[in-house]
Amino acid sequence: MNRHEEFTEWHVGTECLGQLAFFGVQYSLVTFLTTQLRQGNAEAARNFSMWQGTCYIAPLAGAIVADSCLGRYRTILAFFSIYIIGMGTMALSGASPAVISRSTQPAVFSLGLYLMAIGAGCIKSCVGPFGADQFDGGDAMERPKKSSYFNWFYFAMYVGALVSGSAVVWLQDNFGWLLGFGVPALCTVLAMASFLLGSAMYRYHQPRGSQVVRACQVVVAAVRKRNVVLPHDGFVLYDGPAEEGRRMAHTDQFRFLDKAAVAVAVPSSAAAQPWRLCTVTQVEELKAIVRMLPVWATGIVYCMVLVQQPLFPVQGRAMRRRLGVAFAVPAASLNSVYAAAMLVLVPLYDAAVVPAARRLTGSERGLTELQRIGAGMALSVAAMAAAATVEGRRLAAAGEVSIAWQVPQYVLLGASAVLAHIGQLEFFYNQAPDSMRSLCSALGHMTCSLGSYLSSVVVTVVSHATARGGSPGWIADDIDDGHLDRFFWLVAGLSSINLVVFICCAKRYKYKDSIN
Repeated sequence: MNRHEEFTEWHVGTECLGQLAFFGVQYSLVTFLTTQLRQGNAEAARNFSMWQGTCYIAPLAGAIVADSCLGRYRTILAFFSIYIIGMGTMALSGASPAVISRSTQPAVFSLGLYLMAIGAGCIKSCVGPFGADQFDGGDAMERPKKSSYFNWFYFAMYVGALVSGSAVVWLQDNFGWLLGFGVPALCTVLAMASFLLGSAMYRYHQPRGSQVVRACQVVVAAVRKRNVVLPHDGFVLYDGPAEEGRRMAHTDQFRFLDKAAVAVAVPSSAAAQPWRLCTVTQVEELKAIVRMLPVWATGIVYCMVLVQQPLFPVQGRAMRRRLGVAFAVPAASLNSVYAAAMLVLVPLYDAAVVPAARRLTGSERGLTELQRIGAGMALSVAAMAAAATVEGRRLAAAGEVSIAWQVPQYVLLGASAVLAHIGQLEFFYNQAPDSMRSLCSALGHMTCSLGSYLSSVVVTVVSHATARGGSPGWIADDIDDGHLDRFFWLVAGLSSINLVVFICCAKRYKYKDSIN
């Protein structure tokens, strides 16, 4: 076994343990909030969205810390420690009243929950790029192995999700929350130990300064020289000394930003005036980010759809869950169907969809990143429509509908994530400048954060707008009194509008390799 195969297996095992802990919390959070902390469904949905938003905005902080001072390896270690402390605190909150009082349980749980969110979130923007750092993209032998690493990296994530959605949820239902959160906490400890044990085989890259600061310097310099006339020839713009692996060619888009690279003083003084004169490469790095922003914005609404998944177990608990005489299906365990769908669909996509798409499009990639994202968004509309249809049927039948009817909505949402969510991460990685891949990875995760916050706003608005005149509203504490089906139809409608906007943005987007 060569070094790269050994690293891939080791790193994938670490990721699997870390994701098992993360999904062990995600899949059961709404259940814990409603059954242990006695929150209503609408309040629990809002709190879930706020927590998940924190999980996915924290990667931006992790990327800044890694790029500017600590590097990815030390950033992962630092925030892994916070992750472990948070998970341990959450496990403590699930102990019996003899250990922790009911009056302090909410505060202890919230502290652990948000420490865990910060730790896990800051790791997210570093783990994937750190793994990619171990492969030389310029080496013909290592390049295909780098692509294979990403496939196995996401596969490991879904293995962790599958185990959490089945075994961990079963532990929580049958043995309580101390063990139900304690097992994921133990997994975080094992994940960190595994990561440390592999230190001898890693390649390390030194931090090269904050890319956020570099981008801000371009904006400030361009605004300061807003009255400067741009030269007709881009070759006269200041390009500074060569930086290894970072020089980018000038493009004609977003010409205003080019003013940051117009030398109105002696170029040799540029190093001492980074807020007045920037290099063409700096300008082009920012242009690459601006170019991706419309696509990035549509990802926010798409992620708002994904975070409705915790409402599925709420729906499932009100359905007929018993199989035979002795076994009742835990409503949250159907999350394992979501994970299993992704485990099946990831290799199926590579083995069947990509070759078929190649024959149809003539493209080596099969589907472009944007085509893949668009297909996933369309499936998210179908998933919400399926959930709404099942809920309407459940209400009409007074709950006498089998929980098996939820399987299609979980499968559709899983297929949507395989296409759109992975497509988004691939898009931000491939279209980012080489020096900004950590930052762009964080921006990709940030769509999940903002989508969660957007979901919280939508839930709040819907709750206030529909709970009038004594009506409990669409998202009622007892969903038999509400109309969760109407809420799902609303989300499907918003997702349909977002799909149309995305198609318009995708048609106008110019891929990095196609820009003149």
